[in-house]
Amino acid sequence: MNLTQTLLTGAIALAVATSAQAQGFPTKPIRLVVTFPAAGAPDILARLFADKAQFGQPVMIDNVPGAGGNIGADKVAKAPADGYTLVMATVGTHSINGSLYPKMPYDMVKDFSPIAHVASAPNLLVVTNDLPVKNVAELISYMKAHPNKLSFGSPGIGSSVHVSGELFKSMTGTTMQHVPYKGRQFAIPDLVGGQIQLMFDNMPSALPMAKDGKIRALAQTTAKRSPAAPDVPTVAETVPGFEATTWFAMFAPAGTPRDVVMRINAEMVRVFKLPEVVDKLKTLGLEPWISTPEELAKYQASEIVKWAKVVKDSGARAE
Repeated sequence: MNLTQTLLTGAIALAVATSAQAQGFPTKPIRLVVTFPAAGAPDILARLFADKAQFGQPVMIDNVPGAGGNIGADKVAKAPADGYTLVMATVGTHSINGSLYPKMPYDMVKDFSPIAHVASAPNLLVVTNDLPVKNVAELISYMKAHPNKLSFGSPGIGSSVHVSGELFKSMTGTTMQHVPYKGRQFAIPDLVGGQIQLMFDNMPSALPMAKDGKIRALAQTTAKRSPAAPDVPTVAETVPGFEATTWFAMFAPAGTPRDVVMRINAEMVRVFKLPEVVDKLKTLGLEPWISTPEELAKYQASEIVKWAKVVKDSGARAE
């Protein structure tokens, strides 16, 4: 057998093995890494998927927070490319952090195989009840009258919550201090208690608390009002052009077999089109958004360019 025949035989054997692997996938539990602590939007989405997925094997949630989601995402980037380790990615871990952190442990594009978008959501600009402002215009006036007096919290550097605040500062010519936490559950008690005065929190986390009167919702960050909060104006209604959409998507390590990626994609499509799941997401202010791997890759590329400009213009950096 000559070299060409040997290579051809090897390629065919590899293709057959890969196809067989995909057809039998999964044969053991799937680990879905969430790069932030429990109770936030990524965790909610991951647990919804884990609860409804029908792989014949469980989907185990693994919360690995830290460094704006980089620690958890890096674990998936370096995991075997077999479909058994996935990440519930965020706009931060896969679009923003590459511009914000001077040294990234992974490449946001080259180290991952896109699977599908999951959902998108506005962030909600919320303030402590003691802050004497009722709308965005009053907040801007207060911030200009009291430079750097206010502090805004986030669940980590590079999160959409953080960069929404930086974009707000940049577009309004105001100043305030950023206080990063290890997760939103650590930031919210400080917001309610007045240690920090505002946040651009994910709507699924912030809206129920605002409805309960624990904090005050001033505005949402998307270009149009979410059906989940039709009475809450957008920041853009006061600051034209302001827009910050947070999104969530699932990725596998780079090199994961295409058939395995599409098996997971198909199950995501099924789960996130279930009427009860769609209703749950909309109640929380999340908009279901399922895509092909190619659509996710194209969108991610455009988001990396967009947020690189925002980070540069705002002067934000990973402290």
